[in-house]
Amino acid sequence: MIPLSHYLILGAILFSLSVVGIFLNRKNLVILLMAIELMLLAVNLNFIAFSHYLGDISGQVFVFFILTVAAAESAIGLAILVVVFRNRNSINVEDLSELKG
Repeated sequence: MIPLSHYLILGAILFSLSVVGIFLNRKNLVILLMAIELMLLAVNLNFIAFSHYLGDISGQVFVFFILTVAAAESAIGLAILVVVFRNRNSINVEDLSELKG
């Protein structure tokens, strides 16, 4: 059986990779959305690991809610991305600063 610490270390590595992806790449909107999804998946991994370790199902219920929010966020984010690409012919985040009103 795999100990809890291995899951927590993997979750910390995934979370730190997503934070690095957000801070290093601030130009491409697709990569920013992927880094946010990776961050949510790292949190889900920790919830599942603690839920299994403690024998409580509440962590798994939180994961379903987080996956629902992540799916909605991805759908809305990609819809915004398609609209911006059609209008600007670019998906750079710097081009979005012109949308301020």
